[in-house]
Amino acid sequence: MVEELLTAAIAVGVGVAVYVGAAARVVKQYERGLVFRFGRLREEIRPPGFAMVVPVIDRLHKVNMQIVTLPVPAQEGITRDNVTVRVDAVVYFKVVDPANAIVAVEDYRFAVSQMAQTSLRSIIGKSDLDDLLSNREMLNQGLELMIDSPAVGWGVQIDRVEIKDVSLPETMKRSMARQAEADRERRARVINADAELQASHKLAEAAEVMSEQPAALQLRLLQTVVAVAAEKNSTLVLPFPVELLRFLERAAPSPPATAAPEEPAPAGPASEGPGPTEVADAPAPAALDTPEPDLMLDAPPPEPEPGGPRD
Repeated sequence: MVEELLTAAIAVGVGVAVYVGAAARVVKQYERGLVFRFGRLREEIRPPGFAMVVPVIDRLHKVNMQIVTLPVPAQEGITRDNVTVRVDAVVYFKVVDPANAIVAVEDYRFAVSQMAQTSLRSIIGKSDLDDLLSNREMLNQGLELMIDSPAVGWGVQIDRVEIKDVSLPETMKRSMARQAEADRERRARVINADAELQASHKLAEAAEVMSEQPAALQLRLLQTVVAVAAEKNSTLVLPFPVELLRFLERAAPSPPATAAPEEPAPAGPASEGPGPTEVADAPAPAALDTPEPDLMLDAPPPEPEPGGPRD
C-alpha cells in the first residue's frame, strides 16, 4: 500500500514537473508576451518575468520593444534639377503597440523597410541636389513624416531617419570641383582688389603728407636703403624717386636770360657789291605811296603801217 502511494506521488510529481516545464515561459525585460489561445489573442499582455501558459492550448509570442536600426538600401533617382544620384539612409524605429505589430501587419520590419525605400525615392524626386547635400535636416524630417504616417497603424513609432550618403557621378563631381575652385578664385580676386584699394588710400594719404614735408621723402629713401642693405647683397640697387628730381629742379634758381652775340659778316672786296649776308639782311625798298599813271590811257594811238588799207 505504501509502495503504491509512493509510486503515485512520484508519478504525480513527475507529471506536475512536466506540466510546469511545458507551461513555464520567461519574458525578458526588453520584450512583451502575447498569448494566443486557440488562435485568438488574449487581451492580457504578459510583462517581463516568469509567465505561465496552458500547454498545447496557448501559444506565447514575444515582441521586441527595443529600438531597431534598419538600414535602407541605396536608392537611385533623378533630382528635380535632373541630376542622377544614389542615396542611402538608416531608419530607427521601435514597437509601441505589440498587439498591432503582430496582428495588423504580417512582418512589420519588412513593411517599414519597403516604406522607407519608397519614401526615399519620393524625397529624391522632390528635392534639388543642393538640398540633398546641404539641407539634410529638413529632408530627414520630411522622410520621417512620410514613413511614420502608415507605421502608426502598425503599432510602430519612427524614432529617427537619417540620410547617410549621397553618391554623385564622376562628371558631376568634377563640375562641382571646378565651380568651387572658380568661386574661391573669385573671392581671392575680390579680397586682393579690396586690399589694393585700401593700400591706395593709405599711399595717397602718405603722399599728401610727404608733399607737405619734402624731407620725409628723403628719410623714406634712406629707410629703403637700410632695408635693402640688410639682406647682405653684393649689389645694392638705389632707387631714386622722380619726385625728388622735380623738387630739386623747382628749388634750383633759374639762370638770367642773355642776348645771343651777333656774328660780323665777312668783308668782301671793295669793287664787289655787298655779300650774300648783307644782301639778305638789307631792308627791302619801301613801296611808293603815289599811284602809277594809267599807261594805257595816256599812250598815243598806233600809226598805220605803210601800204596797208586806208579808211
